[in-house]
Amino acid sequence: MSASDPPGDAGLFEPPPSAQAGDGDDGGLARIEGVVERIVYENEANGFFVARLQESGKPDLTTIVGHLLAVSPGETVRVWGHWENDPKFGPQLRIARYQTILPATVKGIEKYLGSGLIEGIGPVYAKRLVDTFGVETFRVIEEAPQRLKSVPGVGKKRAEQIRKAWERQKAVQSIMVFLQGHGIGVNQAVRIYKRYGDGAVALLRDNPYRLAQDISGIAFKTADRIARELGVPADSPKRGQAGLLHVLQEAASEGHVFLPKPGLFERTAELLNADAPSGENAAIGPAALDAPLESLAAAGQAVCEESADATCAAAVYIKALYDAETACARDIKHLLRCPGPPVSIKTDKAIEWVERRHSIALSPQQRQAIETAALAKVMVVTGGPGTGKTTVVNSLLAIFEAKGLNILLCAPTGRAAKRLEETTNREARTLHRLLEFSPKFGQFMRNADNPVAADVVIVDETSMVDVSLMAGLLAALPREARLFLVGDVDQLPSVGPGHVLFDVIAGNTVPVVWLQTVFRQAAESGIINNAHRINEGVYPEFNAKDFFFVERTAPAKALETVVELAARRMPARFGLDPIRDIQVLTPMRRGEGGVARINEALQEALNPDGEPVTRKGFRVGDKVMQTRNNYERDAYNGDVGVIELVDTEVQEVQVDFGGRKVLYPFDELEDLALAYAATVHKSQGSEYRAVVLPLLSQHYMLLQRNVIYTAITRAREYAVIVGDPKAVRMAVSNSRVTKRHTRLAERLRGKT
Repeated sequence: MSASDPPGDAGLFEPPPSAQAGDGDDGGLARIEGVVERIVYENEANGFFVARLQESGKPDLTTIVGHLLAVSPGETVRVWGHWENDPKFGPQLRIARYQTILPATVKGIEKYLGSGLIEGIGPVYAKRLVDTFGVETFRVIEEAPQRLKSVPGVGKKRAEQIRKAWERQKAVQSIMVFLQGHGIGVNQAVRIYKRYGDGAVALLRDNPYRLAQDISGIAFKTADRIARELGVPADSPKRGQAGLLHVLQEAASEGHVFLPKPGLFERTAELLNADAPSGENAAIGPAALDAPLESLAAAGQAVCEESADATCAAAVYIKALYDAETACARDIKHLLRCPGPPVSIKTDKAIEWVERRHSIALSPQQRQAIETAALAKVMVVTGGPGTGKTTVVNSLLAIFEAKGLNILLCAPTGRAAKRLEETTNREARTLHRLLEFSPKFGQFMRNADNPVAADVVIVDETSMVDVSLMAGLLAALPREARLFLVGDVDQLPSVGPGHVLFDVIAGNTVPVVWLQTVFRQAAESGIINNAHRINEGVYPEFNAKDFFFVERTAPAKALETVVELAARRMPARFGLDPIRDIQVLTPMRRGEGGVARINEALQEALNPDGEPVTRKGFRVGDKVMQTRNNYERDAYNGDVGVIELVDTEVQEVQVDFGGRKVLYPFDELEDLALAYAATVHKSQGSEYRAVVLPLLSQHYMLLQRNVIYTAITRAREYAVIVGDPKAVRMAVSNSRVTKRHTRLAERLRGKT
């Protein structure tokens, strides 16, 4: 759309008559048909279109938006979808499905062929073809292409080119019809074709479960439904393999690196039986999954590892996670064996020099950390807030730099890297930047064959590093390099699979220094004092300075109070920016005290008049979070920014991530979520001036000590808990942490 194409008065009132939903048996979708006059915008990478359609008998053009494939001006299309009223351009139909219809008139055929859709035919040759064959033109191209040579200027080569282009165009349309006919939306159908090409139908008939593995957004249940429609039996080995992989991937999203074989079989059988069609009585038992698992292992997709302990079940891994975990153990052992840079450090003098230079007095544990680091190849420094981890890092930096060593600082997220820069006054990079991830090749460009140039690598916030990222880092380290892992092991583990920092400590292979002394300045903070109390299982002591409690037992009242505090009271009392400085954190996603409901309420309180984006309920001015790593856009899981601009003409929004501007096409907005409130897990590695934490009895499933501990340690100046005292007690007393299935510690101890 452009400003020169106003939508007319229809944009102010009801959609035009053709926009009324419920045409015939269309499942409540609006249906329109017309000739594509022009393409306003097209993203060739994903098939996203904005087009203007001329409906028969309508004076104005109709705007259609969505995913189309191989559609050009001049084509007649029938489109089903939902009407949206764009605030700038008026009504537009968002496509749910479509089909192309070949024109039947001489004028329509000429326009269709002249659009450039068929390679080898432009406006000139389109006119010549129609002048020669009239309404029979399409039949001649398809059934008697040799007759094309009778057209002036069309020789043998051009005739063959036209024939092949026509066949390809028909193949694309037949694939799209097949996919849409099996309930696959246009968006996903375009992505499937982009992935598989002309062989899409044959591939899906052979194994429709490939969809769940290859196409993001298509889950096992969707692939399973398509498989049934194609006649795949419930006890098919391919179905068993797909079910096993789905459960393993689901477990990885829960943080597990593997699943014990009995548990895997039990979960998979439950999945397959739950999704079996009615009338099929033969339940799939765990024993029936041995053969599919063996097939996965033979195909290199899974690994089944027997335990050295006869009392433990075999562990089943996705192959990539098995490789990552074994590589972590192997490379840590290699680092420990290889000598480091030939540097002699006299620790007593070095410690005196650091204390004098920085005008500090190191604690015995901090001194121990420096003494250990002088000799260690790999080392862990862990401790709670206020125990001096940053002081240890800065001391080591000063000593190693004085010795002429090349030091690299890194952290798992952009926010954590920025904090590390601020506390050290030195450049710090995210691990992905350090390892130079390539979206083109889908891998790190820094590896064993192309290691990073460093004598010392310091990783901050290591509790957030999952097993795959740690494997990538270890592979890229020169064998003579020293590696220092810094983090708080009592915080929540990584979002991704593994429990790396915990496992490295438990492996008893590398030296670990625990910092436990809380320094006087830190001890004056109610936040830090209470973090340590909570970590020891002691109920917190609230105050009127920086650590507050507001009792609200009813969820609706708690929500109302959270919004009042974050949007009005705290900004007024402490001079805080409600979007930049205050973060609401919550254990849950759903319910009155969950992320979704709080975000909805805070959006209305803080940004009621923002220009609508029309997708996902976003508005210009909204605080949003990236929810998965997008290497092409240099946006990573957990990055927080603000929507600055929306361009409805080209269907894009611009997000400002702290000075870094990122453009998102509308069809990639699934990667963003409102971030006025976030889960505690998503807040790892971040620090905010103020945190508001609702804790309610309805959160009981996630009322754990490490959840409340992680939440309040994100606050730098003010922390407020809103909720039920009983819920707080429950969280503080619950030190039980869901055990993640990993074997890294065992591998480091040599027990596997």
